[in-house]
Amino acid sequence: MTSLRISLGMTIIIAVALSGISLARGAELHTAIDHLVEESADGMFAAQANDYEFLRRLFLDLTGEIPASVDVNKFAADTTANKRTIMIDRLLRDDRYARRMSELFNVMLMERRGTDPAWNRFLVDSFKSNRHWDSMVETIIEPDLTNESEQGAGYFLTKRLEKYGQNPTDHPGLASDIGRLFMGVDLACAQCHDHLFVDDYSQSDFQGLFAFVSNTFIRSDTEFPAIGQKVMKIPLEFQSVFEEEMFTTGPRIPGGTELEVPEYDKDNEFAIAPDPKSKAPGVPVFNPLHYLSTTLPTAKNAQFQTNLVNRLWASMMGRGLVWPLDLHHSDNPASHPELLSLLASEFVKHDFDIKWFIRELALTKTYQRSSILQTPTSTVQKAEAEYRVFREKALSPEQLMWSILKATAAKTRYPIELDDEQKLENTLPTTIDQVQEQFIASFANPPREPEVEFAPSVRGSLFLLNSELVQSWVNVGGNNSTEQVLRISDNAEVVNSLYYTVLSRPATSFELKQMREFLVSNSDRPEAIGQLVWALMSCNEFLINH
Repeated sequence: MTSLRISLGMTIIIAVALSGISLARGAELHTAIDHLVEESADGMFAAQANDYEFLRRLFLDLTGEIPASVDVNKFAADTTANKRTIMIDRLLRDDRYARRMSELFNVMLMERRGTDPAWNRFLVDSFKSNRHWDSMVETIIEPDLTNESEQGAGYFLTKRLEKYGQNPTDHPGLASDIGRLFMGVDLACAQCHDHLFVDDYSQSDFQGLFAFVSNTFIRSDTEFPAIGQKVMKIPLEFQSVFEEEMFTTGPRIPGGTELEVPEYDKDNEFAIAPDPKSKAPGVPVFNPLHYLSTTLPTAKNAQFQTNLVNRLWASMMGRGLVWPLDLHHSDNPASHPELLSLLASEFVKHDFDIKWFIRELALTKTYQRSSILQTPTSTVQKAEAEYRVFREKALSPEQLMWSILKATAAKTRYPIELDDEQKLENTLPTTIDQVQEQFIASFANPPREPEVEFAPSVRGSLFLLNSELVQSWVNVGGNNSTEQVLRISDNAEVVNSLYYTVLSRPATSFELKQMREFLVSNSDRPEAIGQLVWALMSCNEFLINH
């Protein structure tokens, strides 16, 4: 018996997603976003963020690092009416935008499983060329292995098929991740039976996805990550642990049509025959991955539409309209369903253009609100849920690294060239990649855990407190920020310079008084200035995107 059941909940999700409202002719998405947010809210709104707060937030979200003090001063002094729009467009053209997006998407898609140079190149090149999301996902699922620029995309699949110890190859985990990360549905708990707590998630949904990848394996004939497929000869059989009846299914996207598994003579199973000399495995005529790559990332797949706009909204605004990000179902509706529907429909109309979408979010009053709201503490959570105040976000390990390098002016040191004798004595990283490894080890979540909420740790605190690496950036030397400020004799100017450099704003009168007194009371001026740099970049204000 073939299971063709599509859960009622999935049907509802798809119907809601496809019923999105449309913008009036000539209207822009950011204006409509603000209208829908304001229309659904009940309470006071925070004021718009001041120039310092806005600029720091924008730099962190679009370039992955804090602004330079010269950018802060120039932006604050600019009286141009549309200077925020000009700055948004400038940063979207900045080379650091591609780096920031590649780091964001690497963490989102790989969840700290590791790194691969070819995968990193694929991501960076995709964002440099503004490759659209549907094209990226199509390539991730089925790269063109003859195209060098696409070869690294296979890392998403191959890394998940690596064997760990005596465990079997995790094909079910790969199927689950495709559902979570590309459609926002976590079907992992529906592998052996219908989901116990989410009525929308059926076992047939999971098994349909599983059928796409159940015959995949890591190729051994390529120097880059690549997937091969065994011939799928019969539909996938599965059985619920709660039932005796046996079911079958061909490959099927949740909510979609089952793909019939054809029968072929053994001599006609391959479109490209295996090559014994090169050990190339060949390509089957019936190619489930090709079908998945061409039908999952399309405008017809409503779950695909809503998934990424929800994730990008969370990245920019601090929390998704659907939360958790991978639990889209009828019992967990969006906080603003009409808004989510509009975002998805407009994303499709603009051909899944990520850069366009991020620009529209950055232009909203919702994004540009202050993180301070004069309201009782008990109502802050409600205000954040309604986007009446900007929700603070912890910096990612990558944002923290790039920002500390910027604040200390230590980036120019790398790569460090050492002679043989220095190499024997050196215990510190000599390249940016090695620096990044230390930050990830200290601040990132364990592998396979999504990084979507702030998770403070002792190891992160100890790294900032005791790390020989961080101290080497703070102590006077190499024309770093401490050394540059040491040349200034006026204490007030020293303090303000440090605040602009580290916190992207001028010091308040209270801070100025306290810091000047600290400098006056310390006889070792280089050490005192170094301590100020360290204290400012270890405070909550620096560690949070606010």
